Amino acid sequence: MPATPVRQRKLHLGHFAFMRALIQGMDTRASWNRYLRVEGEHSDTATVRKTVAWLRDEFAAAARRWQRHGAARLVLVDIAGAAKEVPALPSLADFIAERGLEDFSEAEQLAAYHAEHGNAAGRGSRRARLIGRQLETLRWLEGLVAEPPRAGDAVSAWLHPDLAARLERADVTTLALLVDRINGLGSGWYRALPAIGMSKATRVVDWLRAHEATIGKTVGAHAMAPRASVSPARLQSIVPPAMAIVPLEKLIVPDSLSGVDGLYRLPQQRCLVTANNDREAILAWVDAKQGSSVKATLAPHRGDDPAPAAPEAFSTGSAVLSHTQRAYLKEAERFFLWAIVQRQKPLSSMTPEDCVAYRDFLADPQPAALWCGPRARPRWSPLWRPFEGPLSASAQRRAIAILKSLYGFLTSHGYLQGNPLAGLALPRKSEAAESTRTLTAAQWAFVQAEVNALAQTSANRRLKFALLLLHETGLRISEAVSARMADLTCAPYGDASGDTTEAWNLVVRKQDGKERSVPFSPTVLAELRSYLASRGLTAVLPAVPGKVSLLGRAVDVTQRASWSPAARAPVDRLAGIGAATLHDQFKSFFNACAQKLRSTDPAGAQTLLKASAHWIRHAHGFRAVASGVGLRVVQQNLGHASPASTARYAAIDALQRTGRNVGVRRVPESTRIDAPTE
Repeated sequence: MPATPVRQRKLHLGHFAFMRALIQGMDTRASWNRYLRVEGEHSDTATVRKTVAWLRDEFAAAARRWQRHGAARLVLVDIAGAAKEVPALPSLADFIAERGLEDFSEAEQLAAYHAEHGNAAGRGSRRARLIGRQLETLRWLEGLVAEPPRAGDAVSAWLHPDLAARLERADVTTLALLVDRINGLGSGWYRALPAIGMSKATRVVDWLRAHEATIGKTVGAHAMAPRASVSPARLQSIVPPAMAIVPLEKLIVPDSLSGVDGLYRLPQQRCLVTANNDREAILAWVDAKQGSSVKATLAPHRGDDPAPAAPEAFSTGSAVLSHTQRAYLKEAERFFLWAIVQRQKPLSSMTPEDCVAYRDFLADPQPAALWCGPRARPRWSPLWRPFEGPLSASAQRRAIAILKSLYGFLTSHGYLQGNPLAGLALPRKSEAAESTRTLTAAQWAFVQAEVNALAQTSANRRLKFALLLLHETGLRISEAVSARMADLTCAPYGDASGDTTEAWNLVVRKQDGKERSVPFSPTVLAELRSYLASRGLTAVLPAVPGKVSLLGRAVDVTQRASWSPAARAPVDRLAGIGAATLHDQFKSFFNACAQKLRSTDPAGAQTLLKASAHWIRHAHGFRAVASGVGLRVVQQNLGHASPASTARYAAIDALQRTGRNVGVRRVPESTRIDAPTE
C-alpha cells in the first residue's frame, strides 16, 4: 500500500460503460444505477449533470495528453442533446399510408419521402456516424486510462469529492481502510460521519462489493445488517486466523515460534503445569488466578467449539473471566504478539535484552498503524489493535509487573529455567504526575452544575445518577453496570439516642465468588428512587424487581430519535448497559464540560479533557482517606486486593500536606477530589 496514495480522481470501466449507454440513448436511470450510483441518486439531476460534464472533461483531457485534439473535441459533443433537435422520422410505410401514395411507383414514393424529410434524414445519418466515432474514441481511451480500484488507492480517487472529504476527516484515506472500517464497525460504520446516512452508506458498500475482485478486500455480509441479526460465528469469521497482529485466539504460531523447543525450556517431565507450548503456558498462568477458565473461553475463538456461546465474553468480562484475569491476559497477549510478530522469537526464548526492547516499545508502539487503534473495538473487528497508543509511565510499570508475574509463575512451576525480567528496572514512577490528577472545588462544582443543567432525557438522568453513585461508593465502572436491585440490602440499626433507622448497603459480587458490602448513603438512595421513577419503575425499593439494573437503558429513544433502528425495538426497562457505554457517556460529558470551560479556564478545560469515570472512583478513595477513614475500611469499600493500592492515597495526601512533592503545586485539602490511577 503506497504511503501517500494518489488523490486525483481516476476513471474505471463503469465510467466508460455509462457514457457508452448515454451516447447510444439507452435508459439513463438503469445505466446510472448500474455503473455510477455511488455518485448519488439518479433523481438528483444536478449530480448527474455535473458527473457527465466531469467525465467528458476527463475524456477530453486524456485525449489531449496523447495529442489527439480532434478526439478531444469529439468526446465533448453532447450526442444526447443533439438527438433532441432531430425530429423523429416516420417509417416509409407510415409515410405512404398517411399521404395516400399506395398506387404510386416505389421510385415516386421514395422521391416524395426524401423531398419532405431529406434534410432531417441527412442529419440523422450524420448523427449515427458521430455516435460511431464517439464510441470508437471511448474504446480507444478505455484501453489507455481505465483503471481498476485497488486497496491502496485514495478514497478521493474513486468517490465523490464531498463524500471522500468526510471520510478523510475521519482518517479513512484509502479503500483498504474504508473496507476495514465497514467490516470493523458493521451496520453502524457511517453514523459518526457527518452527512452520511444509510442511503449513501449502502451505495458505497454496493460499489465496494462490485469491485472487490480488484480491491482484494471483501465487505462482509454483516456490513449493513442489524447487529442483533448477525450470529457470533459470522462475526468471528470476519478476521481469519493469521500470523499477524490479531487477537490471541486467532494468532497462527509456526512450530518454530511456538515454544515447543524454546531456548530456556525445561524438560516436560519437570514441569508442574500441563503446557506443551508458550500459549498454553500463558493460559495456565491466567487460569491460576481466581476466576473462570480462560482455556474454555478461548476455545470457541480457535474453532474448537462449532457453536460458541459468548465469543466476546473473555474481553468484556460479561460473565467469564475475573477483572484480574482480563488485565493479566491483556498484557500477556500484547507481549506474546510482540515476541512472535515483531521479534520473531518464542516467549520461552526471550532474553533480558529482548525484555528491555519491549519496555521501550511500550512507550512508543511502532509502527503505530499496525499496533494502535481506537478504544474498545471488539475482538472480531479488523479494527482491533492491542494498543491505543503509547502507555503512560504508570501503565508501563503495571505491564512489566504483570509480565514479571508471568515469568515468575513459569519459572517456579518448572516450565522455564529463569526469569529474563527479574532484573529489569521499571519505568520511573512519578508521584508528581499522579498527584496533579485533581479537580479543584470550583471545577467539581462546575461539573455538578453542568450535569444538573442537562436536558432531562433518560440518558442524562442516568449520567447524573451514575456520577453520584461512583463518587459516593467508589465502585469500578464494571461493578456499577453489573449492580442489580437484588444487590441492595437494608438493615435497621440504633443510634446513641435510641432511635432506629435504616442502613442500606450494596453487595458487590466478584466473579471469583468473593463479596464486599459498600455503604449506600441516603443521598444516593434518594437519587436512585428519582432515577427509577424516570424509567417508569416504582420508587418503592422493596417493590422493584431484583433483576432491575441500577443503570438502565434509555427509555425515550422513540421520542428523541424516532428514525433510529433502536426506536423500533421495544424498550426493556429492566435491562442494563455495558461498561463501554457508560465510559463513553462520561468521556463525552467531560469533553463537553471542557469545551464550555475553555474560554474562561483553559487549564481546567485540559484537566476535564483527561477525566474519565475512573477518576470518580479515585475521588472517593482520596476523600475518604483525607477525612480520616481508616485504610482498612477504605480498602474494603474499594475492593483493593492489596493494601498497597489503598496506601497510595494516604502517601500522596501526606506529600501534598507537607509540600515535599517537588514540582507539584500544593492543593488545599478542601479542593481535592481525586487520586492516582490504580
